[in-house]
Amino acid sequence: MGQLTQKLKQHQLINCLLTLKGNPKALVLMEPLWGIPAYLIAPFATLYMQARGITDIQIGLILSIATVVQVMAASVGGIVTDKFGRKTTTMFGDITGWTLPCLIWAVSGNFWMFLIAAIFNSMEQVNQTAWYCFLNEDAEPDQLVNIWNWVLIAGNISVFFAPISGLLIEKTSLIAVMRVLYFMFAAFMTIKNVLTIKYTKETKRGIIRKAETKNQSVWSMFKEYKKLIPQTLRSKKMLYTLAIMVISQCTYIVSNSFFSLYTTSVLGIGESALAIFPIFKAAVTLIFFFAAPKILERISLEVPMFVGIMLFIGCQLLLIFCPPGNLLLLLVYALVDAVACALVIPRKEAMLVKNVDEKERARILSLLLMLSLFASIPCGYIAGWLSSLNRQYPFILNLALFILMAIIVPISWLRTREVRR
Repeated sequence: MGQLTQKLKQHQLINCLLTLKGNPKALVLMEPLWGIPAYLIAPFATLYMQARGITDIQIGLILSIATVVQVMAASVGGIVTDKFGRKTTTMFGDITGWTLPCLIWAVSGNFWMFLIAAIFNSMEQVNQTAWYCFLNEDAEPDQLVNIWNWVLIAGNISVFFAPISGLLIEKTSLIAVMRVLYFMFAAFMTIKNVLTIKYTKETKRGIIRKAETKNQSVWSMFKEYKKLIPQTLRSKKMLYTLAIMVISQCTYIVSNSFFSLYTTSVLGIGESALAIFPIFKAAVTLIFFFAAPKILERISLEVPMFVGIMLFIGCQLLLIFCPPGNLLLLLVYALVDAVACALVIPRKEAMLVKNVDEKERARILSLLLMLSLFASIPCGYIAGWLSSLNRQYPFILNLALFILMAIIVPISWLRTREVRR
C-alpha cells in the first residue's frame, strides 16, 4: 500500500494537484459545483426546448442572438476584469451568467423566455476573461497544462452523475425533471460564490491592474482598444490562436446543440440513453489523462493538438455514416471524441495563456474571446437551418471546420517557428 501511495504521488497529475496552492487549487476543486448540474442538464437541454415548443430554426436563432450578446459581453470583459478585479468579476459572471438564467430556464415555456435566459447566460462571457486570469495568473507556468487537465478531470468526474437525470426522465417526465435540475443549478452556483468569497483572493496582477485603472474611466479604457486591436492582429501567434478559438467555438455550438436531436430523431437512440455518452466519454478521458502524461510531457503542445484534430475529423465521419440504431458505433465515436478533447483542449487553453502578454492579459484575452464569438455569430443559425433540412448536415459542417483547422494548425505552427528564428 505504501509503494502504491508513493507511486501515485509521483504521478504527474497527482503531484500537480498536491502541490497546487491558492486560487488554482480552490478553483479546480470547486469546478464540480458547476460541472455536476451542467452535465446533468446538457444532454437534454435542446430536447427540453423542443418539448416546450421551440423549433430547430428558433433554437438556431436563439444561439445566434446569444452569440451577439456574448460578443458585447466579451468586449467589456477585460475592462471590467481590470477595473473591478478577477475575483469580483468572476462572481458577478456566475450570478448573472448562471444563477439568474437557470431560474428563468426552469420556468420557460415559450421562445421569448428561452431567449431572455440565453441572453442572461451570455453575460457569463464577462467573467470568462476574469476566470482565465483568476485560474492562471498566480500559477507556475510549467503547471498550466496540468491545471487545465485537472479542470477537465473535475468536469468529467461530474459527468458520472449524468445517468441520474436519464433515470428520472424515464420515470417521470422530461419537463418536470429539467425544471428541478435548473433550480438545482442555480443553488449550486450560489454555493460556489460563497466558497469563492471564503477561499480565494485577488491575484497579484489583478491588484496591480485595479490600482492602475482606479482613476481611469471605463470609456477611456474602451477607447484604448483602437491601439490594442491592431497590435494583437499583427501578431502571427495571436492570429493562429484566434483561428483555433473561432473554429473550436463553432464546432462546440454544433455538437452541444444538435447531437441529442440527431441521435434521437435520426439514429433512433432513446432519450434516457443519451446520458450514456457523456459518462462513457468521461471514463475514457479520465483513463487517458492518467495513462498518457509521461508520453505527452516529452512532446510539444502542437503535435498532440494536431493528432487530436485528426481524431475529431475521424469521429465526425463516424457520426455522419453511423447506421440507425448502431449504439456500438456511437460509443466508438464517443471514445474517439473523448481522446481528441483530452489532446486538444488543455493545450489550446495553455497556449492561449502563454501567447498573451502578461501586462495586458485581461484585455487581450477579452479581445480574443470577443473576436472569436463575433466570427461564430452566424454558426448557430446556419446549423439550425441545416438541421431543419437534414439533421445530419450540421455534422458535415463540423467536419469541414475540423478539416480547416487541420490545415491551419501546421501552417501557422511553421510560420510561428520561422518568426522565432
